[in-house]
Amino acid sequence: MSGFFAVEHLELSFGGVHAIRDLSFSVEQGEVFAIIGPNGAGKTSVFNVITRVFDPSAGRVVFQGNDITAVARHQVVNHGIARTFQNIELFEGATVLQNLLLGRHRFPHGNILAQLCWLPNVRRAEEESRARVEDVIELLDLAPYRNALVAGLPYGVRKVVELARALATQPKLLLLDEPASGLNPEEARDLAFWIDDIKHDLGITVIMVEHDMSLVAEAADRVLCMNMGEAIATGSAAEVRAHPDVLAAYLGT
Repeated sequence: MSGFFAVEHLELSFGGVHAIRDLSFSVEQGEVFAIIGPNGAGKTSVFNVITRVFDPSAGRVVFQGNDITAVARHQVVNHGIARTFQNIELFEGATVLQNLLLGRHRFPHGNILAQLCWLPNVRRAEEESRARVEDVIELLDLAPYRNALVAGLPYGVRKVVELARALATQPKLLLLDEPASGLNPEEARDLAFWIDDIKHDLGITVIMVEHDMSLVAEAADRVLCMNMGEAIATGSAAEVRAHPDVLAAYLGT
């Protein structure tokens, strides 16, 4: 299977429970690819295999021609893959700026001695990180919250901060796990615009798991529907929504 990113014959089992069954799909560079399906379909499990939370029972994950199925979990980000989570994972006692700067830790900032001595290469690295983070803050309209503690922010803003931290890692592939969950309609519309900017202005490929079909229809180039761990339809949002197997999965008919 060709493509910028691909999973090939992926399987994941927990005892006798099959979370993913012989799943294969590919994503082209610069594409927004959405994975939809009813609860328990295996969507987040796919993300957890890609980011090495779980070891697959079979199959492989290929990114830019490299098999990354067995890379160390902490090395996934160094391959250029970042993700957000269904449940927000931020440091609540830190500011927005501090949380975003954590996303820069995958880039070298000199050894401990160089940092203690505040050598020129360390200063340059810190300045570069701060500039990159400020670009993300501007892109996602987070300037009013730059120095605010995450613990005091509304839920919708926290969701944006988590997206911003992922972008601060300068990914080539961004995995968004239910990014519109808990957002009001206005926030969801803003998210659709930002996904478009992430694709066109930053050149980042996006795979998102999402239940909000209005967001999927507006933002996704292609859609994969899963049910019971299997792929049941792939195509445009309109094609997938009209597929009889998709209707059966959602409506039970």
